[in-house]
Amino acid sequence: MSSPPIGDRPASPAADVGRSAISGPRAWWLRLSPRRRRVLQSLLGVGVLLVLLVSVVLARFLSVENAERDADLALVQAQARGDVAAMLDQISGCRASPSCVAGVQANVRNSRLRRPGAVKILSLKSPTAYSLTGATGKTRLAWTVIGMLPVVQCVDVRRTGNFLTGIRVQLLGLSAPIANEGICTKRTRAEIEEEEATAVER
Repeated sequence: MSSPPIGDRPASPAADVGRSAISGPRAWWLRLSPRRRRVLQSLLGVGVLLVLLVSVVLARFLSVENAERDADLALVQAQARGDVAAMLDQISGCRASPSCVAGVQANVRNSRLRRPGAVKILSLKSPTAYSLTGATGKTRLAWTVIGMLPVVQCVDVRRTGNFLTGIRVQLLGLSAPIANEGICTKRTRAEIEEEEATAVER
């Protein structure tokens, strides 16, 4: 049986793949003028730089939340072991404020707060969390030492700076223990109405 003439032979799969590749994105790119290719390359470079910049800023912004948690933990750890000097170091400007020093000394004398063992943070609710600019508020901090009842205190926190240049966290004060169901900031009218509506639904 004679083979068909070369011109009549069906195209091989390899030839089809080659044509597909030539007519694909590479062919589209090669058809562009040099000027347009340079413009697209510049835009791509700018896009990559923007993504990297946003990633860096976001990582630094989110690290602030860990910074406050670490500062709060260090403060109550010093309190639990009765270390007045360490507490005064942790609270910004406390040494210059007689009322702040008196509050620290009172907490150290409180038997509820003097606890041996590793301090564990149970919950931390900060009204300044994820603030894009400076803010001041009272963080509700619940902590304990394993095997003992929890303690709730309020930490005065100040954040300065902004999300572009960086945010700095300062601790300004630490309250005496409050009730386990207690709050550190007054609820807004909207929060009260929402809580009442939820109670009615239940």
